[in-house]
Amino acid sequence: MSLKDRLNSNNNNNEDKNNSGGLVNYSLTPLNDELRELKEQLHVLLIEKVNTTPNWGTYSDDEQKALIRQFIDFQIASNFRQVPINKSEKARLIKEIIQDTKGFGPLDPLLEDPNISDILVNGAENVYIEKNGKLYKTSVVFKDNEHLKNIIERIVSRVGRRIDEKSPMVDARLPDGSRVNAIIPPLAIDGPSLSIRRFKKDAGTIEALLKWGSMSKEIADILMAAVVARCNIIISGGTGAGKTTLLNSLSAAIPHNERIITIEDSAELNLNQDHVVRLETRPKNIEGEGEISTRDLVINALRMRPDRIVIGECRGAETLDMLQAMNTGHDGSLTTLHANSPRDALSRLETMVLYAGVDLPSKNIRQQIASAINIIIQVSRLQDGSRKLTRVSEITGMEESVITMQDIFVFQQTGLSDNVVMGTHVSTGVRPEFLKKIERVGIEVNSRIFDSSYKHSYFVKTSNENIITKSRIIQNEKNDTRKIDSVREAIQSRNQNELDILRRLKRNERN
Repeated sequence: MSLKDRLNSNNNNNEDKNNSGGLVNYSLTPLNDELRELKEQLHVLLIEKVNTTPNWGTYSDDEQKALIRQFIDFQIASNFRQVPINKSEKARLIKEIIQDTKGFGPLDPLLEDPNISDILVNGAENVYIEKNGKLYKTSVVFKDNEHLKNIIERIVSRVGRRIDEKSPMVDARLPDGSRVNAIIPPLAIDGPSLSIRRFKKDAGTIEALLKWGSMSKEIADILMAAVVARCNIIISGGTGAGKTTLLNSLSAAIPHNERIITIEDSAELNLNQDHVVRLETRPKNIEGEGEISTRDLVINALRMRPDRIVIGECRGAETLDMLQAMNTGHDGSLTTLHANSPRDALSRLETMVLYAGVDLPSKNIRQQIASAINIIIQVSRLQDGSRKLTRVSEITGMEESVITMQDIFVFQQTGLSDNVVMGTHVSTGVRPEFLKKIERVGIEVNSRIFDSSYKHSYFVKTSNENIITKSRIIQNEKNDTRKIDSVREAIQSRNQNELDILRRLKRNERN
């Protein structure tokens, strides 16, 4: 076998592994010509019916779907009696027509699968999904690029956005909170492109992150205590690393008696507190006017008497206003940004401050950063597709013109087994300075957590029951054990005994 043949063989084998042996089947067998023609005729008749129904918009979605089902039943029974069609074929026709008119067409089966984290559409015939951090090509196809474009227009119109040749790019969201980005010709050469970042219903809790093994219980305890103690936190990471998921989870620890203002490009955060004001940016209109940027919302939020400001992502001039807010009494603010490491995050913050057009010396900018930020959390998507909290770092101050930083917790990878990353979180042995803020609000933390010899604990599935344990066992200095309640169950609100938030950690000091 020649070298070229061997290389081609290896490439084919790798593609088979990446695709798990072939396409992921999410579509039924194609309709035959007769049924496809019937579907198109019914679709045309339905559009005419809807256009001639003056009060159609007053019906709810469920009522409209019921009327569509009733209309198609009537048409098949009266005007298309000559077409041979069985019960299952009729049910399929009704379902597909409803999907095309009220839903998202061929994408509906993908949106119904809770295990899919991303849906990537590259033109009418190439639909990919991400499952468990791996990309797979599906058998889903659209009728043509115009069909795909119609689905995109339906998505963006529901949130008051528009997409056409004059505005060929758009960010939007689905009703469940999933984030959508679409781009159409002439910018997309090979046809419309659609990217959907799914919103998982259980992704907004610390318990979910613990269940997935993203962090240890001890790290979760410390981070949630830091949120309660009003530490300013930056979450750093790459695309798809889980920044927004972690931001949403940590925000859940904010006490219910505080006023929270969230600022996002496309609203994704889902906070359960009572006093939350959600703000969303607005793009330019067709005349190039009316834009409301993140910086505009941050400036306005400072006039709204916030206790906490949560920014979905810092990517521009709003960084300067965010740092000034953190330095002028708005402690406990949280945000995310794209960076490969905590040190890179500091460099990006410094660069983004310059976007504001203010001519400040680098040393002054770094002083602002050093005094504003307490903690930087680095999250990463590892080679097996898992998302991990890989580093928790604390900013300690300035030495000459350099911001000083120390790692508190890090993730140590120990190997790779069956394409699964093996490793554990470890303590560096450094006792963080932000513990003083935690202790000032009455939370006592077991100092042994920060010892380099301390073994972190995780949620595990029991051998007999397929459930997640709700308590953990920690070894104390006398080598006896005791159960510690979950941190999530402990954090309620500052009104309900704020000194009791981490009482299980305090119990470990007894005896």
